[in-house]
Amino acid sequence: MAVGTIGISRRGALAGAGGLLMAAMLPRGRARAATRIVEDQTGPFAPNAFVRIAPDGSITLILPNVEMGQGIYTGEAMLIAEELDVGLDQIQIEPAPPDEAYVTKELGTEATGGSTSTIATWTSLREAGAVARTLLVRAAADRWVVDPASCQTGGGVVRHVPTGRTLTYGELAVEAAALPVPASPVALRDPSAFRLIGHAQHRLDGPAKVAGTATFGIDVQQPDMKIGTVAACPVMGGVLLHVDDSAARQVPGVRDVLTIGNAVCVVGDHYWAARKGLEALAISWDEGVNATVSTDTVYRELHEALQGPAIVAHTKGNAKGAIAGAATRVEAVYQQPLLAHAPMEPINCTVHVTPERCDVWVGTQVPMRARDAAAEVTGLPKEKVFLHNQYIGGGFGRRLEHEYVTQAVQFARQVGYPLKIVWSREEDLTMDRYRPAYVDHLVGGLDAHGNLVGLSHRIVGPAVVARWAPEALLPNGVDDDLLVATVETPYAIPAMFLDYARREAPGVVTAWWRGVGGTRGVFVIESFIDELAAKAKVDPVAFRRRMTTDHPRARAVLDLAAEKAEWGTKLPDGVGRGVALQYVFGSYLATVMEVEMSAMDTVRVRRAVVAVDCGRVVNPDQVISQIEGGLIFGLSAALFNEVTLEKGRVQEKNFNTYRILRMNESPAIEVHLIDSTEDPGGIGETGTAAAAAAVANAMAAATGRRYRRLPLTGPQA
Repeated sequence: MAVGTIGISRRGALAGAGGLLMAAMLPRGRARAATRIVEDQTGPFAPNAFVRIAPDGSITLILPNVEMGQGIYTGEAMLIAEELDVGLDQIQIEPAPPDEAYVTKELGTEATGGSTSTIATWTSLREAGAVARTLLVRAAADRWVVDPASCQTGGGVVRHVPTGRTLTYGELAVEAAALPVPASPVALRDPSAFRLIGHAQHRLDGPAKVAGTATFGIDVQQPDMKIGTVAACPVMGGVLLHVDDSAARQVPGVRDVLTIGNAVCVVGDHYWAARKGLEALAISWDEGVNATVSTDTVYRELHEALQGPAIVAHTKGNAKGAIAGAATRVEAVYQQPLLAHAPMEPINCTVHVTPERCDVWVGTQVPMRARDAAAEVTGLPKEKVFLHNQYIGGGFGRRLEHEYVTQAVQFARQVGYPLKIVWSREEDLTMDRYRPAYVDHLVGGLDAHGNLVGLSHRIVGPAVVARWAPEALLPNGVDDDLLVATVETPYAIPAMFLDYARREAPGVVTAWWRGVGGTRGVFVIESFIDELAAKAKVDPVAFRRRMTTDHPRARAVLDLAAEKAEWGTKLPDGVGRGVALQYVFGSYLATVMEVEMSAMDTVRVRRAVVAVDCGRVVNPDQVISQIEGGLIFGLSAALFNEVTLEKGRVQEKNFNTYRILRMNESPAIEVHLIDSTEDPGGIGETGTAAAAAAVANAMAAATGRRYRRLPLTGPQA
């Protein structure tokens, strides 16, 4: 039920009290959206876009970021619950609907990605809880006719200290809903009084996932639902010419065969019937212009662009002059491959289209984009498209894309029943949106004392942002994601010249992949820093220490990681340690890897030690888990993985050819957190970014050979 007047309502103003989504502080369109959400919410007390309290005492938190295994539901719930003064066991969680009120400023849309979730909500969600608590206290004080300062809160109860009287938040919900907005920003809890933030908490989604009751997109069930699986043209850009479905329709359980311009869907009573029906189809494709593309085509075009014109992306001082006058010149070319996301939950989407509405059940990182895609396909107004976001079984950036939602709606609008589309693992890998391939050329100059005096750097590769959010390209045409970990380093570099030659990979679509710029940049910069240290005949940690005099937080994580990894102690023959230092996504990490090389290209990662300064830690367990998972994800890619093309077709089709680090191959991982009072940085992609450089440097230490191409166990020539 809505309380207040239509227009500039009480709730609309409260949607941003204390700086939180306030109409006066938002663009006009977004302010209207925030107001509408609050007015439409059920229950009497919805003081902002994030908190709902019902008279029965139930507390619901509407969380703006989606849960895909990273623990953000728990982290964001902690932020609100800390200020609302309730326990995590007292709240229910709902994912935010598609709406401008939940836009992540850093990403320009409603999205979960880029390690931005905690950065974006650190203040706003705490303010949401504080505003709600303030109004509840005032409602209790008004009922008792006492000074609000004489009241305390705890566990969802307001207590009048002198008399011991208590009222639950549910009992106060109606009265609190009628109160005006606080005239000034609401004070937030002092960090010294934090009950939840900074203390390890069990994940709220853990019990349901352990019990098997959590609903992922692939688990969705609807009455009369059928299940379909698809085959798209195996060459990107190709189209469907003809399909003979006579054999498929003879498969028991097959109900329909549907087509769109570049794909076929077989629908069955269950997945196995659909899969067997799909295998029985005789399909003819027009493969188009990309039918001759190979991996060699991709790399040849990248290497050719190391010469010739490029866009100047960053300059500092006279780098080329410094290098020309240097005592020693160091040069290297690094190459990184196309990579798939390979989430454990393959792509899926359930859609029911009727003349009046469209319902979409999907796990997506971009709810607004997914909703808008469905509206475009169906021709329905956006308000008639209802997106039901689910738990995601791994995103890694793959579900920042929404073309699979478009495809599912195109098929579902041809039938009258709810249709669940499930891609096979092979379809998931061969029709992915891939992490771009890159080539980097670096030249550095050292003075007579082994100090870096100048650095020249050329990056060649795609600009993901040019497709995903073209308005975000810098005025000179540079994708600023490429500057992450390249310009924004923890080092004092006296002179630097960075340019960029944009080359879009033929035959594939490139996309975000768990920290594209950070992952690419850290491997290149940290590998080259090691090469500079070797040329200067200086220990790699010592070389980094003297380059971080202006970055005390970077120096602190470097020293802690080196200490915990026992840097400098003697190792057996064939064993080496490597270090990487980084500042990406607002967090500082130092990583030491220890590897054993029984042969030149046979590597076992024995140990990983990571020191982290990510600012103020919300949930320590969550940070540690993200670093551990990120390292495993990053090591899998760094050691083994590459997407290859032959005749326009992706060759890696399942986990037998696209490897994930196995349990017996995984190193012992130690994560050490530095206590910090800085605002939080991002953490989800930092471990992935650290992996390749640290292990490559360790392999070089073990063998005396530099590893400049990923995957590290592949050819290095």
